[in-house]
Amino acid sequence: MSRYLLFPLWLLLPVVQAAEPAATTSPHDLAYSLGASLGERLREEAPGVDIQALIEGLQQSYENKPLALPAERIEQILRERDAQLNEAPAPSPTEKAMMAEQRFMAAERTKAGVHELSDGILMSELAPGTGPHPTADGRVQVTYVGTLPDGTVFDQNLQPQWFRLDSVISGWRSALQQMPKGAKWRVVIPSDQAYGADGAGDLIGPYTPLVFEISLLDVGA
Repeated sequence: MSRYLLFPLWLLLPVVQAAEPAATTSPHDLAYSLGASLGERLREEAPGVDIQALIEGLQQSYENKPLALPAERIEQILRERDAQLNEAPAPSPTEKAMMAEQRFMAAERTKAGVHELSDGILMSELAPGTGPHPTADGRVQVTYVGTLPDGTVFDQNLQPQWFRLDSVISGWRSALQQMPKGAKWRVVIPSDQAYGADGAGDLIGPYTPLVFEISLLDVGA
């Protein structure tokens, strides 16, 4: 039956390898990590799967107990599933980009200290601020580093620079109005608050979320 497995064990190897060197990893945490990795792939490759039935089959097989379905039926079902997957059209580049953004934003939401602002923007406070907030038509003096989801730096300015909020992408405009002067935030901006379906040049592709570390140094009218 192994030749029809929907999720090959090698997909879980990165999780196992990452856990092995840590002597303090508990059996619970290892099992949870394996389950989280499997769950992520199930969400992508088998949306709508019956989770309770999945758990039942996993537990019975793992504990070497009698299965609820005959082996021949399981083989047939998995063969049919493989055939359906082979017949399904490959996702378009646009669909791939949109799915990649969804996965990235979902992963960012799970990080410690992350809060969701309006319009789906995510922020985490790196340093607090106590001063006034910018206005929608005001000016801000900032330093910043902008990166793509893979960590590539696409823009940065480490020297203080003034911008008008009505001249920047909407994600900046929204996030900065909620920042107090003196704060430093890490901001994750979804593509619909950045460059959307068009992207920007050769570096920022369509449906690309952007990550910024922004220090708000001063606020002006």
